[in-house]
Amino acid sequence: MENEKLKEFLNYIRNKKVAIIGLGVSNVPLLDYFYKQGCKITAFDNREIDNIDKNILDIITQRNIEFSFGKNNLSKLHGFDIIFRSPTCRADTPELVEEAKRGAIITSEIEMLIELCPGKVVGITGSDGKTTTTSLIYEILKKQGYNCYLGGNIGIPLFTKLEEMKKDDIVVLELSSFQLMDIKVSPQIAVITNISPNHLDIHKSYEEYIEAKKNIFKFQDENGILILNYDNEITKACEAEAPGKVVFFSTETKIPNGVILDDNVIKICNNNLRKHILNAKELLLRGKHNYANACTAIAATMSLADTEIQAEAIKNFKGVKHRLEFVREIDGVKWYNDSIGTSPTRTIAGLNSFEEKIVLIAGGYDKHLDYTPIAKPILDNVSSLILMGQTAGKIKKSVEDEMENSDKSIDIYECDTLKETIEVAKNVAKKGEVVLFSPASASFDMYKNFEERGDKFKAIVNSL
Repeated sequence: MENEKLKEFLNYIRNKKVAIIGLGVSNVPLLDYFYKQGCKITAFDNREIDNIDKNILDIITQRNIEFSFGKNNLSKLHGFDIIFRSPTCRADTPELVEEAKRGAIITSEIEMLIELCPGKVVGITGSDGKTTTTSLIYEILKKQGYNCYLGGNIGIPLFTKLEEMKKDDIVVLELSSFQLMDIKVSPQIAVITNISPNHLDIHKSYEEYIEAKKNIFKFQDENGILILNYDNEITKACEAEAPGKVVFFSTETKIPNGVILDDNVIKICNNNLRKHILNAKELLLRGKHNYANACTAIAATMSLADTEIQAEAIKNFKGVKHRLEFVREIDGVKWYNDSIGTSPTRTIAGLNSFEEKIVLIAGGYDKHLDYTPIAKPILDNVSSLILMGQTAGKIKKSVEDEMENSDKSIDIYECDTLKETIEVAKNVAKKGEVVLFSPASASFDMYKNFEERGDKFKAIVNSL
C-alpha cells in the first residue's frame, strides 16, 4: 500500500472500539470495512429496528456487530476510541460531547476521506448549484484524463476506496453544511457556489450555517485554492479569511481576474485580458444559474485542465436528474421536473430559466424558510400556481400579499396530492407554456427525499 497515512490509521484503529452513528448511505460501508480491520464495532441509529433496512440488519447479524437503535440509542455511547457520526448527528449532541471530553476521537467518513486521500481533493459546497457544479467538474477532469472519484452527497461512499487511490488521482466531493460542520481539514481546491438561508430546521442559526460552509476552506494552507461567487455578498466576503489563493467567478460583473459571463460568452480573465471559452447558448443546460455553474466549474479546474477540454465537457453535459429535467411534451406543453427545488432561491432560479409562461407546482415540507422573496418572481413568470404540502399556505400568502401591492394577479389552486396537482396543471396549461415542478420546499412531509418525489412526478406525467 503506497498510502502511508492510511496505513498508519489502519494500524491505529485495529482492535479499537468504534462507534458508527447513523446507518445512512455513507456509514453503512464502514461496518464491513472496520469489521475486516479487526475493530470492535457498535452501530447506532435513532430509528427503531423495524425501520432499519433488512440488508443492513443482515450485515450486523452476520458480523455479530453490537447495536443500539431507537429514540435513546446514544445512551449506550460510552468508552469508544473513535466515533464516526452521520452528517445529521450534530457534533454538539450531549453524548458526543461527553465522549470527546473523555478522549474519544469524533470524526466522519468525509473528514477521514479528505485527511487520508493520497491525491488531490476538490470540494464543492453552497446553498444552490452544488450537484450540477460537482458533476461538471468531475466531467471536465475525466475528459482531461484524470482517474477521478465522485463522492460526498452524490456518487458513492469513498472511504472504503482509499486503498486503491493513487497520488495522481482526484476526488471530487459535493459537501453539505452538515458534513462540513465540525471538520478540521479542508480540500486543496474548495468551491462555494453561493450562500443563502437553508436547513434552518437543523442549524441553530443562519450564522452557524454560514460558519459550517466556511470550513471547506478554513483549514487550507497557502497552496490552497478557493473559488468564490463574486455576486453573492457572503461568499465574496470570504476572501478576507482565505489562507490560500482566491479565484472569483461572476455572471453580473466584469471582474478583471477570474471567470465571467460577458454578453452570453463565458470568459477567463487575467488582468483584464479575456479569453473566450464558450458561448452559453451552446450549453444543453437551461438558465442563467447554470451558466454560473459552468463558470464555477471552469474556475475550479483552471489549474488542472485545458480550456478546450473544459468547453467540450460543458457543452456535452446533459444535466443532473431532478434539476430542470425535461420530462416530456404533451399537446405543446413542456413538462420539467425540478424536484431539487427545496428552497425558494432554487425555485426562483428555475423560474428565471424559461422565457415561456409557467404553470408552477410548488409546496412541501416546511424548513422554516421565508417565502416572501419568491412572490414577485412567481407573479412575473407564472400564469397558474398549484400548491400542496405544509408550505402551501405560506407560499399562497406571500403571493397574495404581493398581488395586493401590484397590478398583477394569477390563479392559485390548492391540492392534497401530487397526482391532483398534475391533473390541475394538465387542465390549465396552455400550448406553448411550461409546467414546472419546483416545490421551493423539502420533500419530507410526503416523500423520503427529493429523488423519490421527482421520480413520482415523472411517473405520473409519463402515464398521462
